[in-house]
Amino acid sequence: MTTKNPDPVAIAHGKITEEPLRKLPKYPSWAIKLTMAITGLIFGLFVLVHMVGNLKIYMPDEDGKAPIDVYGAWLRDLGAPLLPHEGALWIFRIVLLVAIVLHIYGAFALTARAHQARGKFRRTNLIGGLNSFTSRTMLVTGIILLAFIIFHILDLTMGVTPAASSAFHEGTIHANMVASFSRPAVAIFYIIAMVVLFLHLSHGVWLAASDLGITGRRWRQAILVIAYLVPAIVMIGNISMPLLILCGVIS
Repeated sequence: MTTKNPDPVAIAHGKITEEPLRKLPKYPSWAIKLTMAITGLIFGLFVLVHMVGNLKIYMPDEDGKAPIDVYGAWLRDLGAPLLPHEGALWIFRIVLLVAIVLHIYGAFALTARAHQARGKFRRTNLIGGLNSFTSRTMLVTGIILLAFIIFHILDLTMGVTPAASSAFHEGTIHANMVASFSRPAVAIFYIIAMVVLFLHLSHGVWLAASDLGITGRRWRQAILVIAYLVPAIVMIGNISMPLLILCGVIS
């Protein structure tokens, strides 16, 4: 900000400055928050659809083929013959990659600005509860989820050992999931990651609604339900698979 009605004499003696207190950032905070809201909702929609597709592991084989393997083959041929093999998949991957880069940049940029604005002061006497906990740990849960995403890609997408099982074979999704989640450490890591995803996504949906300008009382009540219900469904659905494979129910 600048001074109002400055005294020319005081300015001449360096007592008053017309210079801004701080330089304007290259990107305004509202634009970064809006970007994070949009990219966060993209991820939320992705994990929901991804979970629904993976639940095909519970379906019985048809003509000797696992339905989840058929689903994977359909994804690779999606858009054919207009798009090349795996063309649609690569479009989804590029969109998600751009979204995650923007989301990470926004998270660190806003955190840095918040620390700079507070200086040596810290917030105290915060209201307790789950919402306060998820708010304070958004950056931490985000970093954990980034590590999980990298491990997940190496494990079940690229088949890179030691993240992936030595039995990995491209295209055999059912067998790859069973081989991977049969390892206790991997199954436990996936379960913990899904709990972290619930915490991050639930608060993220609530923040996204605020940043997108959804302020009506009824809308806020509906968003509050969605913010906990959808992440809970994703968490339970995704946890059930490694848990049941680890217990030998799915093989």
